[in-house]
Amino acid sequence: MDQIANLGKNKDPFDLDEFGDALGGDAEEEQQAKKKGGGDLVHIRVQQRNGRKCITTVQGLNDELDFKKILKAVKKAHCCNGTVVEDEDMGKVLQFQGDQRDNMVTFLTDNELADKSKIKKHGHG
Repeated sequence: MDQIANLGKNKDPFDLDEFGDALGGDAEEEQQAKKKGGGDLVHIRVQQRNGRKCITTVQGLNDELDFKKILKAVKKAHCCNGTVVEDEDMGKVLQFQGDQRDNMVTFLTDNELADKSKIKKHGHG
């Protein structure tokens, strides 16, 4: 019974403080960028749901932008569904069905919503 006593501790597998080096040092770069005031990176990630389904999240966009207009334009242009999620840590996060990372990079740069140098595309492919 003493061996299973440690199961009560919930550890976040994405905790950047604990696994920052395992993720290629991204955590240190982001923390340094935030300290310098240049923490306005736009992060585009893909998350696996179940089976072949996945969602694309876009966070770090300027809060002054009209997220509903962006959402409507991307949904129409790339034939996918999406939503705006309000997160207390990340602010407003755009979510889209499917792997839309490349589409989001071109959309943000073409419409001058973010500089190419400020966009960080996570994941492989």
